Amino acid sequence: MNFLEEKIMADGVVKAGDILKVDNFLNHQIDINVIRQIAHELKRRFEGERIDKVVTIEASGITIATLLGDLCGVPVVFAKKGETANSTDDKYVSEAYSFTHKRMNQVFISRPYLHAGERILIVDDFLADGQAVHALIDIVHQAAAEVVGIGIAIEKGQQQGGRILRSEGYHLESIAIVESMDPETQAIRFRQQ
Repeated sequence: MNFLEEKIMADGVVKAGDILKVDNFLNHQIDINVIRQIAHELKRRFEGERIDKVVTIEASGITIATLLGDLCGVPVVFAKKGETANSTDDKYVSEAYSFTHKRMNQVFISRPYLHAGERILIVDDFLADGQAVHALIDIVHQAAAEVVGIGIAIEKGQQQGGRILRSEGYHLESIAIVESMDPETQAIRFRQQ
């Protein structure tokens, strides 16, 4: 069992509807030591790959992406989920259904932050059905950049996202892959890696 699986077993809470709550260390309250370990592990798993930028989607992937970008010495760009007063029309736009929030989000990255030919590592905290990652892939492709890999903290292996991305030929690395969860017993089973 790796460090993240141990942390999930100790502090994660399984809820009905395939929900794994890890907001006490990953996506609400941040345990910097866990995030640091995730960043180091993702760096190790993509060692030897030339990476020009780390790309994620707001909000929970930002902490992982920031530490990973720092370790790799590259900029970090995150896709925004909503328009702001200073948003421009000069942006790459895609749509992603949020499994957690049960709604469609329009996400965007301003054009000046992605360039043709850049080698992009996509990072996020969770992978369920793959909608957020596919939206980021779409944005990277709109910019004529290349996805060199996808790094995920926790993959829900019982959902289709990881299987689809791997079948599409992407180099996908997930630190913890949950195979099954039981909200009644709080039992969590992980995929052997």
